[in-house]
Amino acid sequence: MRWFIRMLIVILALEIALFILSGKLIGVWSTVALIILTGIIGVHLAKQQGLSVVEDAKRELFYGRLPSGAILDGVCVLIGGVLLITPGFFTDIVGVFLLLPATRSMIKPYIARWLKSLFDTKMFFRIYR
Repeated sequence: MRWFIRMLIVILALEIALFILSGKLIGVWSTVALIILTGIIGVHLAKQQGLSVVEDAKRELFYGRLPSGAILDGVCVLIGGVLLITPGFFTDIVGVFLLLPATRSMIKPYIARWLKSLFDTKMFFRIYR
């Protein structure tokens, strides 16, 4: 949990620095417009990719296969959509990286390995005895 708080502080500091730099380079109103524009584009892209992932999952289920790839795609699309809606340039870059199918396929193995490690170490579920 401590690593999460540290990462959150680092990301927020980076976003603030990028806002200040962008405000100086292109102006305050242009920066605000760019943030709003990336949010709108992010919502549209997340909706489009989300519907595509749902269709892929339906297709896999129709053929009697477990839609594990579609589930990982769904996780990536969800996280990417949230990051694109969040104001900031760094989070927008990571969000687009998670939403585009070509780049999403590069990160899916890492997410799968991370989720598998959580299940293997029983850190995903809280077990009460």
